[in-house]
Amino acid sequence: MLRFFTSKKKGKGDLKLISFLVKNLGYRPKDHMLFVKAMTHKSYSNTREDLKSNERLEYLGDTVIDLIVARYLFEKFPEKDEGYLTKVKSKIVNRKMLAYIGGELELKKYIRYKTGRSIRIETLEGNALEALVGAVYLDSNFETAQKVFNNYILNKYVDFNTVLEQEIDFKSTLLIWGQKNKLSVKFVITDEAVKENGFVYTSQVIIMGKEWGMGKGKSKKEAEQHASQETLALLGES
Repeated sequence: MLRFFTSKKKGKGDLKLISFLVKNLGYRPKDHMLFVKAMTHKSYSNTREDLKSNERLEYLGDTVIDLIVARYLFEKFPEKDEGYLTKVKSKIVNRKMLAYIGGELELKKYIRYKTGRSIRIETLEGNALEALVGAVYLDSNFETAQKVFNNYILNKYVDFNTVLEQEIDFKSTLLIWGQKNKLSVKFVITDEAVKENGFVYTSQVIIMGKEWGMGKGKSKKEAEQHASQETLALLGES
């Protein structure tokens, strides 16, 4: 405890952030500056040479969250196949859900960003949530990050009954994206393989003649859904 409070001097804002972490995530940081960085948007860091934005922590947190949720679902639904698990995971780790959770945590109170710009606060909160998880991981380990995310985020803010009732139509979403951006989106079945349990189809998304996401499924429709999902992720639209 003494080592924590004798580290780099903390300002009023730092103490407020630490209090938030302890109260809302059950986590007391070792290196509080990691979490200050996690709450720093590039619009703010670009105004000072001695600051770094949360973009790298956001990248790391995105990967950590993906693994945490994948493992959680793997253990929660032992009888479900990878297609089902992938679909459920996409409903939890998508930008809309993360932005919602960030809003519920009221992260905007702690994010440092330059006001007066056309910035969507929902996006900032979702990205900051990812950065926070990345910071917990670096400040401790995967097991601790997993415990924090499961206990203080998944169990508190994700209603699995509602999530499981929702149906995401990735193909329609991708086609709407194509129409909006005036780009031709096509689907090509590149393989039909016979397996023990029937056919397995492979679908490839083609946008303006260029190959994008690929997906497999027990039907052409399922393969196209998975290919669309991968394409949306590659486009940053998932």
